[in-house]
Amino acid sequence: MGHTFQYDDVPEVMTEAGKVHGYLFDDVYIFKGIPYAQAKRFQMPEKVTPWEGVFDACSYGFACPLLAESIPNGELLVPHRYWARTEHCQNLNIWTKELEPNGKKPVIVWIHGGAFSAGSSIEQIAFDGSNMCKYGDVVVVSVNHRVNILGYLDLSPFGEKYYNSANAGHADLVAALRWIRDNIQAFGGDPDNVTLMGQSGGGMKIAGLMQIPSADGLFHKAIMMSGVSDGMLLPEPTDGGYEIVNAMLKELGLSSSQAEKLETIPYETLAQAYNKVSPAIAKKNGYVGCSPMPNDYYLGEPLITGFRDHAKTIPVLVGSVFGEFAFEPTPYNKQKLSEDEVNKMLGIRFGKYTDKMLELFQKAYPDKASIDLLVLDRIFRIPAKALARLHAQGEKAATYLYEFTLDFPYQHGKSAWHCSDIPFFFHNTDKVEVCNIEGVTEKLEENMFQAVIHFARKGDPNHETLPEWNPVTLQNEPTMIFDRKCEVRNNFDDELLNLYNQSNALVNPLLSLEEEIQY
Repeated sequence: MGHTFQYDDVPEVMTEAGKVHGYLFDDVYIFKGIPYAQAKRFQMPEKVTPWEGVFDACSYGFACPLLAESIPNGELLVPHRYWARTEHCQNLNIWTKELEPNGKKPVIVWIHGGAFSAGSSIEQIAFDGSNMCKYGDVVVVSVNHRVNILGYLDLSPFGEKYYNSANAGHADLVAALRWIRDNIQAFGGDPDNVTLMGQSGGGMKIAGLMQIPSADGLFHKAIMMSGVSDGMLLPEPTDGGYEIVNAMLKELGLSSSQAEKLETIPYETLAQAYNKVSPAIAKKNGYVGCSPMPNDYYLGEPLITGFRDHAKTIPVLVGSVFGEFAFEPTPYNKQKLSEDEVNKMLGIRFGKYTDKMLELFQKAYPDKASIDLLVLDRIFRIPAKALARLHAQGEKAATYLYEFTLDFPYQHGKSAWHCSDIPFFFHNTDKVEVCNIEGVTEKLEENMFQAVIHFARKGDPNHETLPEWNPVTLQNEPTMIFDRKCEVRNNFDDELLNLYNQSNALVNPLLSLEEEIQY
């Protein structure tokens, strides 16, 4: 079947700052790189300066610069785009099926991951919004914003204009949501039905937005994928930016009274200084930025400070994948391991807890190979469960919990890794080769995709091809297992994860299995 493209006959759309012109491809209107705000370095975003004429929205906008250059790696597992970067990166992309102000289509806003230091709205191939828009009949928006020291570095001790520099990246997202509220109707979207969807750092940013009063009313539902912080992986700062900023100034040959010069120093020079001085401060658990800092603007992570009352009214869909940090090549063929080999490898990890851990694992995951216990995630699964319970305690909006547990046709049945669920939720498995499993992918993708679409429409992910999926309550913790067979399991891994925490298996999640086995 052929594709269709139109440009000349596509109508211009009027936004608050001026007209924009996109294009039509296969019945989806696409607008790229639309500016939603602007900002001076380390300062709060402001409304974008209106432009004359028509803004050509046919090219993706700049992404935020990184502290270190990206190196292509693991592209089969998570295929990427590598894009031009500048700190003037407050732009967004839109996919819509109609340019009708009365369209009132649900709006899904994608917030990228990369912790708070990296990433972009188009970084992964699977972030493309065309299929989600086309098959879900929704308006999709993806957002770029400031990250790392540009978005999250506390300079408040050095001037009032930097009062919220520690949370400038979050403030950019609030500005983007305001833009969506004020403009998305012209693109067929409903500003009163906005769902935030984000993975990894994107999920954490959504939890952060739920804790920002100025974001109230700008979104109405939240999907957090593999991205809930309980302060363990990314500890919440306990002090401010005086030490790190002073160290950077000294490295740059400046005094404490010259902090304003940091606004104009080339970013590459600024990043080099930061990269040189921050490790010593981080080693003694000092504040080094690159994550939000609680203040009067942002009230802290829900699992640390509790949910605000308004946040309790927002329906939440939260989950993780089975083997979040299992990126490294698997140093064994699990289909050929003997029982003795499995027991030896598990014993290295779990010691005296091995037998009980294996018993509980087989009970929780009866269809999994015993050796998969080595890659079982707890870094995001445990906080996701905790967040679901905390939100459910509010008893003001539904909370749904899921886990993606698929084994892939790669390295003899590799367990689902961080980001491997994204193509299924976006209806983009056609763009990510490793996701394609004959007789499996099409059905699983439809189940996961429709869960997102139904949740965005009505705050409930249930649909006709899934088993009944009840919300989390104070007594029960139903988890939708997305796999070859989708099923709901209640409180199924509590004992397993509790024992995991008691064991000696407190390994670095970024350590490769091969290194760990050797250790």
